[in-house]
Amino acid sequence: MIKVNDDLIDFSLYDESGNLVRLSELKNKYIIVYFYSKDNTSGCTNQALEYRDLYSEFQKYDVKIIGISKDTVKSHCSFRQKHDIPFTLLADEAKDVINKYDVFKEKNMYGKKVMGVLRSSFIIKDGKFVKVSYNVKPLEDAKNNLEFIKNN
Repeated sequence: MIKVNDDLIDFSLYDESGNLVRLSELKNKYIIVYFYSKDNTSGCTNQALEYRDLYSEFQKYDVKIIGISKDTVKSHCSFRQKHDIPFTLLADEAKDVINKYDVFKEKNMYGKKVMGVLRSSFIIKDGKFVKVSYNVKPLEDAKNNLEFIKNN
């Protein structure tokens, strides 16, 4: 499990446009990496829309926002266009990064135990994790992360 002050866990994944993005090459003051289950599901859409609606505020603090799910590049492209999402979505179909970040867990879905992506977010600054949040709520995650950045 990742903890505050751990070194960033580097990765390279393809974005919604098919471009390879390497985490360690990003030069923003803050990087938010958030994991979600699936494009176009209610909770995941609400979470993305919260980040979208607060995007201009995040930009004031030089924040790069990255959403990651096991969806395809094509799915991300459609999801991003449909909802006017201004930030990067990365495809992790093989779940390599999802597993590196230890967010593929057993979950309770409608009374059944299933394996899936645990909605989680990580804030990285200067190559270190400065905030680690597992099992976040879709309508609170972006606001909580923005508040943390404003106060640090």
